[in-house]
Amino acid sequence: MSAPLSVCVLACDEADALEACLSGVDWADEIVVLVDARSTDGSEEVARRLASRVEIRPYAGDVAQKSACMALAKHDWILVLDPDERVTPALAGSIRTVLEDAARSTDPDRPRPERPVGYRVDRMTFHLGRWIRHGDFYPDRKLRLFRRSRARWVGRDPHGRVEVDGEVGDLAGVLEHYSYADLADQIGRIQFFSDQAADSLVAEGIPFRLRRLVLHPPGRFLRTYLLRRGFLDGIPGLVIAVASAFYVFLKYAKHWERARARGDREPRA
Repeated sequence: MSAPLSVCVLACDEADALEACLSGVDWADEIVVLVDARSTDGSEEVARRLASRVEIRPYAGDVAQKSACMALAKHDWILVLDPDERVTPALAGSIRTVLEDAARSTDPDRPRPERPVGYRVDRMTFHLGRWIRHGDFYPDRKLRLFRRSRARWVGRDPHGRVEVDGEVGDLAGVLEHYSYADLADQIGRIQFFSDQAADSLVAEGIPFRLRRLVLHPPGRFLRTYLLRRGFLDGIPGLVIAVASAFYVFLKYAKHWERARARGDREPRA
């Protein structure tokens, strides 16, 4: 006996990745897929074949989309995945153990102390021909398994995160992350995510600061490549560090561009 689990996934033009993702969690009690209305590649057809529930929704930002997907689920225990992620057998076993323990904790004849209401997974990214084990890509623990009744989505688009009211534990096993098809794919996503980040900064009324544009990109490179030892991943580690710094540069450059277009006064340092 175990507590029932709903798997929640957002999808947009990721039909091939989505099939592998959903097939890896076909043991879950429910799979919910929220498809971006802009998707044109067959993601909806894959979702309808493999998921329990599929809904189409116009994109309204990362936090809003994830909140909407979670609201569609039937069960309290939620596992959130991206289409480019794969649950390994070891991680699946760890999740099942948590759900079995959660079911026992609700038995009135066997009272148990308060257990974690959320669990982090150990995510490892495959990019540029190798598993990345340093820099900003690893370690990369993400809170992905949690009780919906004790959780909420927060943060700034395009990187929403879940917060839980209660203790957080760690799961055994690895969540495999096949984030980018190649470097061109990574650059394309940097363009998209930097647009989203700049729009969020403007929407929140955060003023542009020149020092962020000047100092934060090299700071990100130094953190990724040196402090977090990205150099140990060889040339891929160098490419990732430069790309990460480029993302930060674009985010603040686009923030300046949008603020200037709105007629904001000259930025402060």
